[in-house]
Amino acid sequence: MEGVRVATDADLDELVRLAEIARRELGGERGGPMWQLLHGRPDPLPATLLADLSEVESDHGVVLLGTFAAVAGGYAAAHRETLGDGTSIAVVSDVFVEAGFRGIGLGGALMDELIAWARTHDCRGIDALALPGMRHSKNFFERFGLTARAILVHKDLRPAEPISDER
Repeated sequence: MEGVRVATDADLDELVRLAEIARRELGGERGGPMWQLLHGRPDPLPATLLADLSEVESDHGVVLLGTFAAVAGGYAAAHRETLGDGTSIAVVSDVFVEAGFRGIGLGGALMDELIAWARTHDCRGIDALALPGMRHSKNFFERFGLTARAILVHKDLRPAEPISDER
């Protein structure tokens, strides 16, 4: 009963809503604040999602909307990057399923479509990012054959901010 289709400009409000939920959820995870600054979808969300939707028209990227019983419950986006040898790789920038839609196959359907898109566009591989504390995300990607090819490590060099007792 789940469905996945290529998103259009008419889906912008739902895409923004889902991206806002994803941002809040992932921002609280270990590594989430740096992910938001370095890899997360930048503001303003409507403009960056419209830019990704325009990549669909140029065939450089794809934005998918996942539905269950005709209700939007997830989305995914990927684009192609050219490698030094002239081949390309698909890079997943977003894959998110709202909490109430998890466990029904919507995430799997989105990922299947991303992989099919990457194959159709002769990508030699597909990359996605999973935050360090999110074992379920890592397991999800591994179900589709994605395995770690690098581990990114980080150290925050800013001094710790004092905890304020003021409220």
